[in-house]
Amino acid sequence: MSAVEQALRNLGITLPEPAAPVANYVPFVRTGNLVVISGQLCLGSDGKLSDEHRGKIGAEVTPDAAQSAARLCAINVIAQLKAAVGDLDAVARCVRLGGFINAVPSFAALAPVMNGASDLMVQVFGDRGRHARSTIGVAALPLNAVVEVEAMFEVA
Repeated sequence: MSAVEQALRNLGITLPEPAAPVANYVPFVRTGNLVVISGQLCLGSDGKLSDEHRGKIGAEVTPDAAQSAARLCAINVIAQLKAAVGDLDAVARCVRLGGFINAVPSFAALAPVMNGASDLMVQVFGDRGRHARSTIGVAALPLNAVVEVEAMFEVA
């Protein structure tokens, strides 16, 4: 078992089957030593969006639930990454995460929400999980999800 897989196991995480694209795009693109992962929603291990992760933060969704949703997005990012590279120990580093937060216009505490994804990358990959990041509040997301996360990784 790879070191990254062991880290996931220690965190109690079993990677789900990677979600299939629902439109005209691919779930990831590998070019040279970069893997770009398309935006992943906060789908649970059953492949569904829970009610607590549906809607806008600052209205129907609490900050804690939104942070949990960002963590689920990151789990789904890692599942796509595994599909792209096979061995997660081949990851040299997480280069970038992009977070999109479905929020009411007055909600400004977006960074702590995105920490749900960022913290998981560091827990799983150690220093190789430290990354550049953008966190953006948006008016709507597919399926009325509260969070979507995209990523870029450098691989060996």
